Amino acid sequence: MSRICELTGKGRQVGHNVSHANNKTKRVFLPNLQNVTLLSEKLDRSFKFRVSTQGLRSVEHNGGLDNWLLKTSDAKLSPRARKVKREITKAAATA
Repeated sequence: MSRICELTGKGRQVGHNVSHANNKTKRVFLPNLQNVTLLSEKLDRSFKFRVSTQGLRSVEHNGGLDNWLLKTSDAKLSPRARKVKREITKAAATA
């Protein structure tokens, strides 16, 4: 399973460990991913996602999963999140 946030697209970053003698060695910075269950109010269902902690804060700030998915572009979302977004837009159109 890749270390990519399903809602924000945040992935690993590459950098250097720098010693006191200024020697540089490659290293990887991984995002802090958490397995969370988010509730969709429009669909009245819950969905499991692997989300970074910053992404989770962004979802809460935007007023929940439904608002976050509707505001976010499809390029950042995972295929599972895009599927949920389509279901939400379909439910909003019929209501």
